[in-house]
Amino acid sequence: MKEKLLHIAQAVLIALVILSGAIALPILFRPFYYWHIAPYHLTDAVGLTVEGVKTAYSEMMNYCIGITDTFSAGQLPFSPEGASHFADVRKLFVLDLRVLVIAAVLLCVTLFLSRKSSTRLLGHTSGFWSAVGLGVSFAVIGGLAALDFDRAFVVFHELFFPGKDNWLFYSHLDPIILMLPAEFFRNCAILILAVILLSCTVLILWSLYKRKKTHCL
Repeated sequence: MKEKLLHIAQAVLIALVILSGAIALPILFRPFYYWHIAPYHLTDAVGLTVEGVKTAYSEMMNYCIGITDTFSAGQLPFSPEGASHFADVRKLFVLDLRVLVIAAVLLCVTLFLSRKSSTRLLGHTSGFWSAVGLGVSFAVIGGLAALDFDRAFVVFHELFFPGKDNWLFYSHLDPIILMLPAEFFRNCAILILAVILLSCTVLILWSLYKRKKTHCL
């Protein structure tokens, strides 16, 4: 019974690591944003050089992930409402990074404790069930979002910023929004979904391989 509970906990932790890790990728990997500067003419949008755009983005992200405690956006001005929204974003980003670290540590612990166990959940590894649950869920979510990304974008903000409308930016007050076009957020969503589905596919294939190998022994 203890081994089964350990594997269930392991499955939950694997799902958390994949999900939080996929979300963390576009947050931490800043070149992903930089690749959007030229194709989407972001320098023209805000009247800054490429380095100016990078500086504004870096200062914004440094605040959002907790490196700095005061919001700034390079040479760009911002309103109190705009800064308030990024304070809300900061809470979500920091939470995701903390979940990633804690889940990864706990997963390593469960892997160590179950290293000699041959117990399987209905014949499959913990990773298999994590991948099936997470993969199916996000395949459905991704499919629905693809039908109407603009609507999905609004629903996302309504869910994660309930009762607030400070995410509705006015470019003359918060020109930083011009540096963050809808296409960038769409591509972030695509990247996150791709990482989740790829990770789930690898885990499922690995579990099937291990099961087949065990039956052949």
